[in-house]
Amino acid sequence: MSKIDMNPIDMNSKIGSLALDRRAFLASTGALVVTLAAPANLAQAALNGAMRRSPLTGDQLDSYITIDQSGEVSAYYGKIDGGQGLGTAIAQMVAEEIDVAFERVHVVMGDNALTLDMGGASAAIGVSHGGMVLRRTAAEARRLLIEMAGKALGLPASELTVTDGVVHAVADPGKRISYAELIGGRFFDSKVKWNGKTSNALAVEVEAPLKTPDKFTVIGKSFRRRDLPGKVFGTLDMVNDVRLPGMLHARMIRPSVAGAVPVKVDESSIAQVPGAKVVRIKDLLAVVAEKEWNAVRAAKALKVTWSASTPNFPGHDQLHQHIRNAPVVKRFIQRENGSVDDGFKQAARIIEGEYEYPTQSHASMGPACAVADVRADAATVWTSTQKPYDSAACVAELIGLPREKVRAIWLFGTGSYGRNDQGDATADAAVLSQHLGRPVRVQYMRHEGLAWDPKGTASVSRNRAGIDARGKVIAYENIGKAFSRLDTSTREGRAADVLAGHLLGLPLKPEQGFEIPVASYTFDHGRLGWETVAPLMDRASPLRTTHLRDPFGPPILFGSWTRWRRRPIRIRSSSGCNTSRTRATATRSAPRRSITAGTSAPRRARVAATKSRSGAASRSGGTSTPSSR
Repeated sequence: MSKIDMNPIDMNSKIGSLALDRRAFLASTGALVVTLAAPANLAQAALNGAMRRSPLTGDQLDSYITIDQSGEVSAYYGKIDGGQGLGTAIAQMVAEEIDVAFERVHVVMGDNALTLDMGGASAAIGVSHGGMVLRRTAAEARRLLIEMAGKALGLPASELTVTDGVVHAVADPGKRISYAELIGGRFFDSKVKWNGKTSNALAVEVEAPLKTPDKFTVIGKSFRRRDLPGKVFGTLDMVNDVRLPGMLHARMIRPSVAGAVPVKVDESSIAQVPGAKVVRIKDLLAVVAEKEWNAVRAAKALKVTWSASTPNFPGHDQLHQHIRNAPVVKRFIQRENGSVDDGFKQAARIIEGEYEYPTQSHASMGPACAVADVRADAATVWTSTQKPYDSAACVAELIGLPREKVRAIWLFGTGSYGRNDQGDATADAAVLSQHLGRPVRVQYMRHEGLAWDPKGTASVSRNRAGIDARGKVIAYENIGKAFSRLDTSTREGRAADVLAGHLLGLPLKPEQGFEIPVASYTFDHGRLGWETVAPLMDRASPLRTTHLRDPFGPPILFGSWTRWRRRPIRIRSSSGCNTSRTRATATRSAPRRSITAGTSAPRRARVAATKSRSGAASRSGGTSTPSSR
């Protein structure tokens, strides 16, 4: 895989002095823009003085769409492509509305110096939200270009159409003028109606109508994914490949027992490793070296005396019982209708079941990596986190710079579903770079990624269904109980959201929340809600809980993959008398089933998770695998 060689010196000096002014950035860093997927001739035009871009604000059309001197279109997409193929989808949507060939649309994404913060790309909102913003602004750009062409050709806009970036008369195609001739190398300097919000709430309105489906020529067609060839053949430039002049390679040093902090570090233990150096900032500990393998060797050789720690972890076998017994920190009913208690009193039969869901590591295809170059007055980080805009805010807080002085550049990484360890690696790199005064590349090891990434919380789901004499479900209750999935914020926008902030002693800001899916249907009497319990360890825990892809669906939806266990159920006869009956234990794994009318036995299930490795439960020792011993 190729290396991305970058020289950020000029870029950072401009960022520091001009507060990320986009014109100055484009005018001074043509090579970097080319490397990071922005069109080369955009930067060249800026160098020639032709480009005068408005500040990056939501009410400027140029914040979303530009056209260079050759008629190539750049779409500035304020989200990232987490593997959904959004780079391809967005190019299709823009090409459709602005009427240029798909191949002539370039999508710039996830760079807070070039794109507005449009939030995450979870589920389908990468297209339904961010895609629609760019589709509308592309349509508006086309409308303005037709107006310009009308003036140039002396024809009303109603008599003009567009074919592949060329505006021409409907009646006489010989009367024509291209987008490149109309605006290439200049900016629109035109306003759009912006709602004043950013992230997933950002919305714009424009004068131009969108095309109707019967007019589509690009949307709906199958194009080859732009990212796949590089992924398949190993030629895609990824965050792991970034190399900067003078860059150091770092490995983080973690304790083998959760909660332990370094007491004594024997720096002489790595004296035999060329160029290796220990970095200790409060409880944050790392080794760095000029060559990556030397950093790996130093991490293995370093001798550290850790403080005594006896975390009160219950162990995997007792974890769900701990959740059941733990005091409730917060209870929240998401939806309630009818009278649930009365509904169960009316039921001829009540079926109860519990489902256990284990702690989940994100276990991405590879561990996190990030590069940071922190200077006195500005910083740049290269990251593959899902939320580079929030990561930039986190880094700014950690290193004490204004948010506008931190640039986050997103590149493809090893996977990002939910809040995994990418944000932690980015923060570590920034802290180390500031301390050392040099660019630093942090690469986590596989055991470190599994052990110390934020975890999807274990949970217990309690379910009751009341069925009348005809078999109709008349009452239903579903209460999930778990650690808070907001103990570590999903957005990683604060220093308290990353391990570096914990180890530097910064104030923690946990929030309470779990949530369960709220179906579009309901019953006569229904109650859906959740309860949270206190974390097992509040600071620098390998069991920090957070968002895991669908943050609350799997504990419920996967609960139907069951392993039966003995459990009594309550059956109400038509006379109102309660009896109980026990279903015999079966040890086989059962296919997915649901509690429905006619079911005669309750279920208490443990989900056979596909990725239930929790580093905190490991007792293998070493410098990076925590345990509860």
